Amino acid sequence: MRISWRTYPLRLREPLRISRSTMPGRDAVQVDLSHDGVTGHGEVVTSVYYGLDLAAILDVLAGLGQRVRGYGEPEALLADLPALAADLPAGVLAALDAAVHDLLGRRAGMPVHRWLGRPTWSPVPTAHTIGLVTPDRAAVTAQVLARRGFQLVKVKCGDDADQARIAAVRAAMPQARLVVDPNGAWTPEQTVRLLDALVPHDIDAVEQPIAPGTPQLLAWISARTDVRVIADEDAATVAHVDALAGTVAGINIKIAKCGGMHAAQRIAATASAHGMEIMLGCLVASSLGIAPAVHLAGDARWVDLDGHLLLTGDPWTGIGGHDGILRLTGAPGLGVRAVR
Repeated sequence: MRISWRTYPLRLREPLRISRSTMPGRDAVQVDLSHDGVTGHGEVVTSVYYGLDLAAILDVLAGLGQRVRGYGEPEALLADLPALAADLPAGVLAALDAAVHDLLGRRAGMPVHRWLGRPTWSPVPTAHTIGLVTPDRAAVTAQVLARRGFQLVKVKCGDDADQARIAAVRAAMPQARLVVDPNGAWTPEQTVRLLDALVPHDIDAVEQPIAPGTPQLLAWISARTDVRVIADEDAATVAHVDALAGTVAGINIKIAKCGGMHAAQRIAATASAHGMEIMLGCLVASSLGIAPAVHLAGDARWVDLDGHLLLTGDPWTGIGGHDGILRLTGAPGLGVRAVR
């Protein structure tokens, strides 16, 4: 088995501002695994928040070459992925996991979801993110999204215009489901106060309202609001989810955060066993980077897989979403192809 990679930039149509940063784009690395004439693909993207820059990604991949060559079959590498988690950044592990699944699906002549034992897959609505923009700008964006068919929107929060921004989006999209996401910028008391003020706007859920590291305070918030509280950074592992049992309504699973499809399925099963609902989230990435989560989308109450929709040009295609609905092609593997 052989591993190779190539890099390419991803640029956003407009900078995405959230409470902790503003991002104009990021770099991506396509990871290719080849075996017996079949090649599977995965993608890892740079992330300041997760401490993963391009040099670090390439350094890790360079060290994987000999290790990957030691596996005679991709199934053996797939079985060893949990053991590699201690040595690899989650984003790189997720890309390797995606490439193995893509390879196995392509070799078997079936989509990854079917290879995973999920014989059916139906198109699913995805959220679209509205960043920390002015209320007027948010209203214009919401109007455009409504015309395109979106019925689920995530509104970023974390500044003095939060209430006005959400009111503007709700006025433009009266029937849409709204999720608000302060990216940890609110305090517990502020969260409860703002959610009370937002009751007229029918908020479906609030995602990681406070900084990660004090999950017990998420429980404090949950006890004081009827809005569903979703843990994101506080729910990266199975152990985290076990610790959150009974404290939040749901968790956000990101493939790049937890280390791949294998880990995501374990986390989802644990959350479901505790009665928690699932959000499938993402980083800004191409369709290749988003595709693994799309194959798992049947598990989720909230599907927030719009990273590829924010780009000026997506170097991959095959998962749809531009009209608010994600659709797989039914092709073997992840079902995406490079745009030439």
